[in-house]
Amino acid sequence: MTDSIHECTPLLLADARENSGKWIALRREIHRRPELSGDEGYTAREIARQLAALGIPFRSGIGGHGIVADIAGDQPGPVIALRADMDALPIQEEAEVDFASERPGVMHACGHDAHTAILLGAAEILMKERNRMAGVVRLLFQPAEEINAGARAMLSEGALDGVAEIYGLHNLPTLPAGRVATRSGPMMGSVDRIEIEVEGRGAHGAIPDQGIDPIVCAAALIQSLQSLVSREVSPFAPVVVTIGSIHAGEANNVIPQTCKLIGTIRTFDPAVQERLPDALERIVQGIAAAHRCSAELRYIRQVPVLVNHADNTRFVDAAIDEIIGVDNRGAAEPTLAGEDFSLYLEQVPGCFFWLGSGPQRDAEKAYGLHHPKFTLHEECIPVGSALLAGIALSRLL
Repeated sequence: MTDSIHECTPLLLADARENSGKWIALRREIHRRPELSGDEGYTAREIARQLAALGIPFRSGIGGHGIVADIAGDQPGPVIALRADMDALPIQEEAEVDFASERPGVMHACGHDAHTAILLGAAEILMKERNRMAGVVRLLFQPAEEINAGARAMLSEGALDGVAEIYGLHNLPTLPAGRVATRSGPMMGSVDRIEIEVEGRGAHGAIPDQGIDPIVCAAALIQSLQSLVSREVSPFAPVVVTIGSIHAGEANNVIPQTCKLIGTIRTFDPAVQERLPDALERIVQGIAAAHRCSAELRYIRQVPVLVNHADNTRFVDAAIDEIIGVDNRGAAEPTLAGEDFSLYLEQVPGCFFWLGSGPQRDAEKAYGLHHPKFTLHEECIPVGSALLAGIALSRLL
């Protein structure tokens, strides 16, 4: 880092904390009115209102309800992007907070409301420092992360055009607020969707020999797919195959004509991800033939492995150490949970990291992401704002 960033880093966290009240209040308002992927109109309007108040020019309606805003420094230089996601989940909230969701069956159970507030807080800090910036900070407020569609949609509309580097964070309730975790290289898994339709021949349940039972075939398929994990992929290359949905039949005494399975596949190695469609097709067709059924596999690629770039991870580590101290930075464990931020990292170098949002004691026992009782400790909001602002400044001052 330059002397300039050394001079301003002690002030970033203090500044973020001093102004955090309004961003925490905004987070609570967004939390009360969560919106599912692709339906983030209210959230986008609130973001636009705040950007306008800060004097930051922006474009809305990018990739759906996405917003792209640029903070230009006084000197020319690279474009550094910072990203926050906006959408909520189809979960009934059970968290005991005064600002719980007012929309039945919809909840910010992943903390994207806080991510939005954090990036706006970072924008406020950056506006104060723009006269010393040599370059541009681009703010990406992204919709539809939960369905792995938002990043791709924003990319298709030029959200990363001209961007040199990108950075982002995600809160983690099992890590105490005030701490962060980073990792160079692969950090989060790929996400692909599989849909398998098995067709047999319907019959009376009491006369199974006159039919071909697709449910029996589906049961064998579910078991056989696990051999992909245990026998076809190296034990040093993690793979998860999960069938989360099975639909067949309506009556207890009828063998149905078809059975549909829907699942997800996660990997931690791009090379393994490339091999999976052919391997699955072979298993599906072989098991179907053995049970006298026909089968169709639809393998839907969603997001790749999230791979942090080594140099950019070092930049993030250095900024973290300057702002909150090296004692508050740990190593992130790899996870097969997915994130469509990985699509940005395929296009430009950057780094994604975990921001602690849990209690100071026994954080490992806290309710996790996507849980109906998920609770975010809001002291993480100014910390996140200071870190995102500091990372961008470290690249532009």
